[in-house]
This record gives sequence, C-alpha cells and structure tokens, in this order.
Amino acid sequence: MFAKLENLERRFEDLEQQLACQEVLSDQERYRKLSIAHAELREVVETFRRYKALQADLAGNRELLSDADPDIRAMAQEEIKNIEARLPKLETELKVLLLPKDPMDEKNIILEIRAGTGGEEAALFCADLFRMYCRYAETQHWKVEIMSSSETGSGGLKEVIALIQGHRVYSRLKFEAGTHRVQRVPATESQGRIHTSAVTVAVLPEAEEVDIDIRPEDIRLDVYRSSGPGGQSVNTTDSAVRLTHIPTGLVVICQDEKSQHKNRAKALKVLRSRLLQAEQEKQHEMIAENRRSQVGSGDRSERIRTYNFPQGRVTDHRINLTLYKLDAVMEGDIQELVDALVTHAQTEALKSQTDV
Repeated sequence: MFAKLENLERRFEDLEQQLACQEVLSDQERYRKLSIAHAELREVVETFRRYKALQADLAGNRELLSDADPDIRAMAQEEIKNIEARLPKLETELKVLLLPKDPMDEKNIILEIRAGTGGEEAALFCADLFRMYCRYAETQHWKVEIMSSSETGSGGLKEVIALIQGHRVYSRLKFEAGTHRVQRVPATESQGRIHTSAVTVAVLPEAEEVDIDIRPEDIRLDVYRSSGPGGQSVNTTDSAVRLTHIPTGLVVICQDEKSQHKNRAKALKVLRSRLLQAEQEKQHEMIAENRRSQVGSGDRSERIRTYNFPQGRVTDHRINLTLYKLDAVMEGDIQELVDALVTHAQTEALKSQTDV
C-alpha cells in the first residue's frame, strides 16, 4: 500500500510542476486535464503526508524515551500514546481512498420515483419523498430539473422523473434506489388506522452520448396531445412525446414541456440513462452473479427503508440504522443516512479486498 502511495505522491508533485509550466498554461485543454488529475490525487496525497508526519513525530518521541530528564521522558510517552491512537484511523482513511473508484460517482443522476402499493396514500408519499430529495439537493447546492411528472387530483404524484445536477450526485444518492415503505394514518382515515404504502425509487447515472450510442433507426417516435394540467397550448398541440427503443422495448414518455422538441430531448436523456443502467447491471452479473458492490442488491423491489410517522422514526433495513427524527428527514435532513450508507459500502469493500 505504501509503495503505491509513494508513487501517487510523486505523480502529484510531477503534476504540480507541469501545471506551473508556461507551455501548459498556454494550452487550456491540457491544463484542464492536468488540473482534474491533480485534484483527484489531492485528498489521498494530503492524507498520506499527514500520516508520514505523524510517523516522523512518533520516531522523534521514541528517541526522547532515553533522555536523561524524566519529565521529557514522560511527555514523550504521553505523545506516543496520542500518536499511536491516531495512526490506525489515518491508515483506514488511506485504504478507503485507495479503493477502486466507481466511474459513475462523478455523474449527475436521473431520479425516478413511482407510487407503488397503497393507492392515493402512496401517491402522496411519492410527492413527499420527491420534496425530501429536492430539499436535500438545495443543501448540497445541486440543481433539480423535472423531466416528467404525473400528478393526482389530491396533490400526490403517480410518478416523477427529475435530473439532479451537481458535484458527485450519484456517489451520494446511489444507495437510495429501492422500495421505500411508509406507515402513517391517512388524512381520510376516520378510524385512526395506520396504513402501509410503498414507493419505488430508481437512481440512474446520467448517460452522455459518449456512454450510450443510440441509433436513430432503433427509436420509434410517437407524438400526441398532452393530458392533464398545463395550459391551453399544452393540451391543444401534439407536444407530448413517446420514445420506444425497439431493441429493448424500453418506453419513455415526456409531456411536461409545451415544445415537442424539448420533450423529445428530455425523453432521449432518460432513455439513454436507462440503457446505461441496463448495461451496468449486465456487466455486474457477469462479474459476480450473487454479489453486489453496492449496499444491498439495488433491486427496486427490495424494501430498503421504512418511514413510521406514528413513532417519528425512519429505519434503514440494510444497515439496521434507526433515527428518531422523521420530521427533519422529510425536510431533507438525510445526511446522516447518506453518510452511514457510504461508510458501510466502504467497509464492505475493504472486507472484500481483505478476503481476496
């Protein structure tokens, strides 16, 4: 591990020298690529340097143990204890930083939320979950753009598809995929009985044209008049778009925009991301049939989390974490859940490396 870290540090220093070179500064494309490579190495190199500094301090204090002054020996002994307590944590940090990176982590995402079992109550919770993710996105300074939505008459959502753009969105939200269960008393329930409903969440890395090439002849385009609210022009022109990917049978519908061209562009973006996810899943199956590198299986039918309103708690079943702050969670305060899932995934990845 340490030989690899030394090589990374040398590479980091080499990049610093290149970035200071006038020839590189005058070539913006080369400068941009080198800057990205430099930024990717910064965290691991800075952590490694802190680790080496602690090791040097440890060696210096061990030398002081033979000092003639008992006070100096006592101070050195205390400092050695402190350093030895800090080193294991830094070693673990370095191991995590050296784990293979998910190439999708840097990508934006297509977030798809759909009401499942539970009728109108499920649709209302679908809207609540979408609002939760929007609030969380605000705290992360991410941009949310609705690609498609289907509303119910009482303020719920049958489904909503949104593009979330920002720094490392997929790395933070990829573990949200799965079935989210809600237990609460609906507003229309006169007997006070608790109903259980479910909503499915899919998190797809946004696919660029370079990731997935879709041939024009593989797409069937159907246009029709939009349904539901949206104003006169939405309902009286053929602006709604349905794209069918003939080889896979995947269908994407977008009708939120007044422009057929904009709806087609949005539908194509969603289709491309779904095809990328399908390709990823195929590759994962080839690598290991019964093993997943992410928390849980990522299967949309898997119940990953329960939101219990009467008890004010939220439980993530994959990591057995229960938080009694449901109101805050529904307002977008999901950082504790996100961090716990990321940490668990890293721990499992470290275990798998040890087992190999």
